[in-house]
Amino acid sequence: MPNSTTVTEFLLTRFSDVWELRVLHTLIFLLTYLATLLGNLLIVTVTTLDQSLHTPMYFFLRNLSFLDMCYISVTVPQACIIFLLDSTAISMVGCAAQIFLVVLFAFVELLFLTIMARDRYVAICHPLHYPVIMKHQVCVQLSLASLFSGVVYSGFHTSMTFSLPFCHSNIVHHFFCDIPVLLKLSCSDTFMNELLLFVSSIVFAGGCFSLIIMSYVRIFSTVLKFPIRERRKAFATCVPHILVVTVFVSSASAVYMKPTSNSPTIQDMIIPVFYCIVPPLLNPIIYSLRNKQIKEAIWKIMSRMFSSAK
Repeated sequence: MPNSTTVTEFLLTRFSDVWELRVLHTLIFLLTYLATLLGNLLIVTVTTLDQSLHTPMYFFLRNLSFLDMCYISVTVPQACIIFLLDSTAISMVGCAAQIFLVVLFAFVELLFLTIMARDRYVAICHPLHYPVIMKHQVCVQLSLASLFSGVVYSGFHTSMTFSLPFCHSNIVHHFFCDIPVLLKLSCSDTFMNELLLFVSSIVFAGGCFSLIIMSYVRIFSTVLKFPIRERRKAFATCVPHILVVTVFVSSASAVYMKPTSNSPTIQDMIIPVFYCIVPPLLNPIIYSLRNKQIKEAIWKIMSRMFSSAK
């Protein structure tokens, strides 16, 4: 595309142009998508129907599960379409919407994970104050504040990105639209965009990650005073949480804090999978389906369904 031509649409990139591999990639993405939807929908349903799970912890789990269903739905269905069809085009408006939603859901996801870590800290380290600190009104306010700040953050970076002229190329070296990739396609100076993206990512992701680690350090220091059996149970629950957060933050940081390069690699396409697809898939397993109360609630609901069917 000539430099003088203004871009009106973008062309997304597949992992491979070999038909058999395209079908394989579609199946992997589709199965992952369906498993994620099923796991998260199960958590939303159970925590809504079972009155015993109407607590702050499960309130945030329900919000996180609903968010994860939305988050993965922004990228995976579109990816499956471009893997199978000949056309990989996405309109300028569609690309802007995808960027806005990806950044929004990623931002709110990290805030929810931070709040949930803080919730566990208060529950374990300050159990007597827990009902006062984490009352329902506070939980609703925290959720709404997270969503509102996510809209502002995402709106700012999306508008900054699409205020740039795109005239070098329209080939996006990703299976979805993302800010760092689009900055490479601009024919104007992107230094300010890159600087703002880098600084805001450092402040936000670094701040949230630090709060999460601080919460778990205090939890561990308290748990060490528990009996060995309770200690093992707490460690088995908390360590996977930290691993998921680490994968999410580190993979997103590798994309958003990396200087833009004009020579994309296959690694540049694979890394976003670890912050767009893996967390929504693992969160139901790690945060909920390994939880005894969730399992009991699932069996309770299923037994009611079978009883009513008879």
